[in-house]
Amino acid sequence: MKNTIKGKFRKIHLWLGLTSGLIVFIVALTGALYAFKNEIEAVCKEQHLIDSKEKKLLPPSKLKSIVEKEIPNKKVHAIQYHEATEPAEVILYNAAPKYHYIVSLNPYSGKVLHIKNEEEGFFHFIFQGHMYLWLPQALGQIVAATATLLFLFLVITGLVLWYPKRKKELKKRVWFRWKEDIKWKRKNFDLHSIIGFYVSLLALIFIITGLAWGFPWFGYLYYKAIGGEKSVLYVDPVSSKQKTIDSIPSIDKAFYIMKVEYQSAKSIEIHPPETDSTSIACNANSEKETYWKTDYRYFDQYTLEEKSVDLVWGRFAKADNSDKLLRMNYDIHTGAIAGLAGKTFAFLISLLIASLPVTGFLIWWGRKNK
Repeated sequence: MKNTIKGKFRKIHLWLGLTSGLIVFIVALTGALYAFKNEIEAVCKEQHLIDSKEKKLLPPSKLKSIVEKEIPNKKVHAIQYHEATEPAEVILYNAAPKYHYIVSLNPYSGKVLHIKNEEEGFFHFIFQGHMYLWLPQALGQIVAATATLLFLFLVITGLVLWYPKRKKELKKRVWFRWKEDIKWKRKNFDLHSIIGFYVSLLALIFIITGLAWGFPWFGYLYYKAIGGEKSVLYVDPVSSKQKTIDSIPSIDKAFYIMKVEYQSAKSIEIHPPETDSTSIACNANSEKETYWKTDYRYFDQYTLEEKSVDLVWGRFAKADNSDKLLRMNYDIHTGAIAGLAGKTFAFLISLLIASLPVTGFLIWWGRKNK
């Protein structure tokens, strides 16, 4: 048995499982818990509906100024407008030192409605576990991504081990056929084998979309494999540094352009330039719960000339099928691509994936301790 091909695959499967099983369990379980973050937070937080009758939106520069006074010495990353009766959001973010705040305001009066520290709370804790295993970010990302890569080989070797020698035994591998005298070891083996078979193909979707984040090289190879030709590395387009005298701030003018061109958008986001030579990055999303159809635009901060980019994150109309598939990566990974039903499905599959290291460990433990 030990010298057969299946015997070798069994050894590989065992050691990969013992090496990465705990991490796979954590990543899958935290992924399941994170699935309904938006829905749970929407129920828990105080709702602020805005009366928008015959009122004029305050421009981004005004909202930016209000928040900078409210939370000084923090960099405004973006100003986001939603539908007419919803608050606007000013996002303050910095990678090092790390901070991330979202300030909700009345977009007509500028009144601050709520300040949320994204570096605190239950879902931040869950996200840190899912992405970094609660380790320092640089180390945690590598460990989590490596375990996910090992899980890919676990799925492949598991499918090889699942396939029975005789076709007449196939029925036992696709459904539970438990009698009263069946021992728990057999039931546990069936749980691992049968559930593993059914979730394996779906698990591959989570694995590939997860690895596209975890390892930049994997994301690049994945995009090229599906026919992608644009750049996946974001580079801020350069502005001309042609100083102009104008009473209207450039981020306001960029917002007015976006507002006219995307009147039915669910959200419009304006990113102030990071430096005196970078562009104003803007985007408009036609959907509320997904991101892949977002239109990304870039404007010279001095002349407001639109900058052409050869990025995946550009105009949606210029995106080919490979670009769209990469854009869908987050929405597919979370299940949001199929709405609430997709999130529910992703939640259930994640729980089943989390069960596999547990049942697999019990199989090994049972054989070791007969």
